[in-house]
Amino acid sequence: MRMFKNKIFARFAHQNGIEDRHLCDAVRRAERGLIDADLGGGVIKQRIARPGKGRSGGFRTLVVFRVQERAFFVYGFAKNQQSNIGPHHLKAFKAVARTLLNNTDQEIQILLKLGELIEVKHDEKDI
Repeated sequence: MRMFKNKIFARFAHQNGIEDRHLCDAVRRAERGLIDADLGGGVIKQRIARPGKGRSGGFRTLVVFRVQERAFFVYGFAKNQQSNIGPHHLKAFKAVARTLLNNTDQEIQILLKLGELIEVKHDEKDI
């Protein structure tokens, strides 16, 4: 399983102290079928704990996800700042999901080289 974050999400994660190991945990839970919300079209919502606290009051992440293949963290928000995303935003994220999940390995490499995607650092035991 390869995991990535886009530039916007990477900035959000950095500002909020979300480490790659937290992202690995979210993907690991999704791989086991523990998905907080399946929004359809390859988009899921996974909760991530605030550093030193629990997941329930923490962060919500939108992940473009295909089991045993790829996960792309594309958006994050704090529960206390935003309750959810609207239907127009969800439609846009589903369009992004179609593109990302259909990209070839070569296209992913290009996005990595351009800095549009960053690979999540993990050990094989993390997933």
